[in-house]
Amino acid sequence: MAKLWFKFQRYFRRKPVRFFTFLALYLTAGSLVLLHSGFVGQPAVSENQANPVAGGPVEGAELPFLGDMHLGRGFRDAGEAASIARRYGPWLKGKDGSERAKLGDYGGAWSRALKGRVVREKEEERAKYIDCYLDDTQSRALRGVSFFDYKKMTIFRCQDNCAERGYLYAGLEFGAECYCSHKIQAANVSEAEFDMECKGEQGSTCGGANRLSIYWLQLAQESARRYGSAVFRGCFRRPDNLSLALPVTAAMLNMFVDKCVDLCTEKEYPLAALAGTACHCGFPTTRFPLHDREDEQLCAQKCSAEEFESCGTPSYFIVYQTQVQDNRCMDRRFLPGKSKQLIALASFPGAGNTWARHLIELATGFYTGSYYFDGSLYNKGFKGERDHWRSGRTICIKTHESGQKEIEAFDAAILLIRNPYKALMAEFNRKYGGHIGFAANAHWGGQEWPEFVRNYAPWWATHTLDWLRFGKKVLVVHFEDLKQDLFVQLGRMVGLLGVAVREDRLLCVESQKDGNFKRSGLRKLEYNPYTADMQKTISTYIKMVDAALRGRNLTGVPDDYYPR
Repeated sequence: MAKLWFKFQRYFRRKPVRFFTFLALYLTAGSLVLLHSGFVGQPAVSENQANPVAGGPVEGAELPFLGDMHLGRGFRDAGEAASIARRYGPWLKGKDGSERAKLGDYGGAWSRALKGRVVREKEEERAKYIDCYLDDTQSRALRGVSFFDYKKMTIFRCQDNCAERGYLYAGLEFGAECYCSHKIQAANVSEAEFDMECKGEQGSTCGGANRLSIYWLQLAQESARRYGSAVFRGCFRRPDNLSLALPVTAAMLNMFVDKCVDLCTEKEYPLAALAGTACHCGFPTTRFPLHDREDEQLCAQKCSAEEFESCGTPSYFIVYQTQVQDNRCMDRRFLPGKSKQLIALASFPGAGNTWARHLIELATGFYTGSYYFDGSLYNKGFKGERDHWRSGRTICIKTHESGQKEIEAFDAAILLIRNPYKALMAEFNRKYGGHIGFAANAHWGGQEWPEFVRNYAPWWATHTLDWLRFGKKVLVVHFEDLKQDLFVQLGRMVGLLGVAVREDRLLCVESQKDGNFKRSGLRKLEYNPYTADMQKTISTYIKMVDAALRGRNLTGVPDDYYPR
């Protein structure tokens, strides 16, 4: 036997091509066997298989429940089925209200194919297609919330996002843009103008150019509709001209917060103001800017229908922001002609550049560009990301570059500066967790964090010093000031860009300032990652930047830049 094996080895050693050919044939044969077993190896399941959700088979189910079999996961107990139902809400209910437990994961290629067909059928039941409608950036057909995804948009995703917020209609256009609303405010157009495939779903159409394919989401139970969480804005004095400031008014004898919020949401207004037994709806405007908050005790009158809530008074209003999106600042486009100057939006990484771009685009109505190309930003709606930074079609150019040659390529700049302790942590999170993700605890506790601070902390200082030294016309904006007084600071930024912007549009930006790239504040480190040596080094850099700013008669760094 050993002699035979030796001959076998010598044969293949002399002819290696034969060996690799034999190996490839062996692997191919094994793959075919596994694929064949996936189709024909499914065991039969009796029709009266126990169903842990309903105690028997689900009525109308296309696939049998697989229970505790090892081929698939199934729902192992009623608690798990209930958790799935809570996660996916009313869309996992049949017409008779029964849970659709059959949408568990089933093993084998044939079961997966059947499951895909079942999911498509359920998507068709979730919403009803209505028609094709004209859309206009100046006057949207659907005026609720909206979101874009130029890589993964699907009909299901759009419907699900709108339904989750309680809207009646979901519409798609440009293959990647989703809009929600409680009513349609546009004219019908021919379906022949639908010509854009969904970016995340081949074979499906997601509207066209300024053409919305609209679906009706009212097939769920009425009790499943909700308007999401309204945001408390504060207590404010009654505006001088109430009918112009808040155009919709309704008397409500049995007043409570949700009742007024629901009314204003139905009427497509982003503000709901409670005034005792009256509910007012409107937009933030110069007549009612929501800048001067009053003491909440002035609004502390109990609601007639809910004793634990405050409903304001006829003189002092309790104001909430609804889930309705303020569309007065949502239209964006490229510059109509080539810009005569290149303006940089310069910052150290992690200083809030992407957020500042979001604000500038909403305020000016023009896309911002980038010195780089980030596909994830483009997919989320920053369409100027793909343009060459010298194209002249964008209002300003994002850059993290420093150095004389790179800086002198720009005619002017907005220099965004952020607390280095916050900026370093934000960039570290982005590097290891993405734009809105977080670095893992292993990264913070390992060698990555000390090495990152050692390399990036000096750059924080030299970046600002280089722009102050070589920049031709530099407007310094502190990130902290932009957060605290957005209206004034954004007005300064827009002024440098040379765009005339109405105050009402800036107020619109204030109401939706966070955008899609705000990292959640819920997940924070439970300890300070900066050692004493790190703080000593960073404090030296802060003093250098502070001296450079004051040397140019500018405001120095905020006091909270120094260690807590």
